[in-house]
Amino acid sequence: MTDRSSESLFSHLARVVFHPLGEVVHVAAVYLGIAALVTIVLGVTVPSLRDQSRQMHEAILVSLRPAALREDNLSPDYGLGGLAEISPLPEPKPLAEPVPLAPPAGVVLAGAGGTTAAEVAAAPSRRTFSQALRREDALSIPGTTRAQVQALRSYIARKYKIAGSVSGVLVQTAFTVGKELKLDPQLLLAVIAIESRYNPFAESHVGAQGLMQVMTKVHQDKFARFGDVADAAINPIANIRVGAQILSDCIKRRGSIEGGLACYVGSTGPDDGGYGAKVLAERRRIALASGIPLS
Repeated sequence: MTDRSSESLFSHLARVVFHPLGEVVHVAAVYLGIAALVTIVLGVTVPSLRDQSRQMHEAILVSLRPAALREDNLSPDYGLGGLAEISPLPEPKPLAEPVPLAPPAGVVLAGAGGTTAAEVAAAPSRRTFSQALRREDALSIPGTTRAQVQALRSYIARKYKIAGSVSGVLVQTAFTVGKELKLDPQLLLAVIAIESRYNPFAESHVGAQGLMQVMTKVHQDKFARFGDVADAAINPIANIRVGAQILSDCIKRRGSIEGGLACYVGSTGPDDGGYGAKVLAERRRIALASGIPLS
């Protein structure tokens, strides 16, 4: 009788202990099986999904890319010998004699004995933005040393995370346009920094576009001479030329740089919300980094 009771007790204890343990092992086995199945399925499908996502992303980028980057339909007259085009032209047919490419007006060509663009008799030819990038190392700016230009280019490229060669072309553009309009080129560079942080495709919620955040709809007439207005608005050199003209008009109208900056940002009175102070502070930082005196 005692033996039977002992066996019954042990049997009951075994059921109490091993039954939950068996349930745990069973559930664990089920989950491990599901995990293995999911791993196999993901291993097969994820690479193809990644490729499909990448292809869709590339297709969307191509479809949304501005026409200025897809078509060579901008006017060559951007004031820097046609340096304003974004996308390179197809390779030209060979000429009987190579035609020299003239640098921007008023810019000295290094190694050319101080010859300026005005003295170079270059035949009219369409020069692309990529050609400008290839030639920017051969150009210098009158009244500055090469070290100063390099310091300015490096400061802008490093701070605003753009290519050094692109920074060089934009610096040359600012100095060329500034000389024409009698504006301090470092003021133009400071306005670009505050307005767009050197993003040529920047657009505000009110429709201001490009490096200098010009209101394209308001100033369509100024962009019209550069070809298609929508393309010219995001073209770096065209945008700088139009923005600089607007700023020059504002300074003449208000009688001072501070007043002109308030006008440029759209303020009807002297209070510009601190915009002018930001621009002038960045102008001082640019001058300090480059060693080029303010003009």
